Amino acid sequence: MSKKNSGIHPALKHSGYSGTALLPGEDPGDFEKLHNKLIAEFAPVGPLEEDIVADMARLIWRKQNLRTYRLADLTKKRIAKIHSELVPQINYDIPLIPDTRDLEKVKAAKKAADEQARKELGALYELVELGDVATIDYLQNELSLIERLDGMIDRCIKRLLLVRGLKSISSSASTAPSGPKRIAAA
Repeated sequence: MSKKNSGIHPALKHSGYSGTALLPGEDPGDFEKLHNKLIAEFAPVGPLEEDIVADMARLIWRKQNLRTYRLADLTKKRIAKIHSELVPQINYDIPLIPDTRDLEKVKAAKKAADEQARKELGALYELVELGDVATIDYLQNELSLIERLDGMIDRCIKRLLLVRGLKSISSSASTAPSGPKRIAAA
């Protein structure tokens, strides 16, 4: 994923990431190709069908790219290791007030560790900036919520179709002839 400026990914600034959307390091062009193939295959008509196909694209994408979550986990572990190697630990159990020079050293060491991690990990570092979004637990919770919402939408669709069916039966009954007419005998 290319970035115009260094710093936080634009979607992070606006909380735009979701566990079922693209994550840093994933190719938006490849996702778009998948989505377009599904549109061509299913030819959705209307917003409901378009939403269903978009959901399918996101879920298929996530299934094909589960390795991103593994990379996020490995990235977090590597950053933790870099920090443990470079950042001195202050023992806060000792009832003395830490020397401000020690705190400044720790702060500078943390900054140097972050810079080394960014340099070493490149775009993968963005996965760590996402926090919990780039975890399997987050994905499972999001999928569970989506499943519940889809169930509610499905129930609404069933009710709508039931009402439409009843209306069509009712309107066809009112426009149908009332039965055979008797001819009066003379």
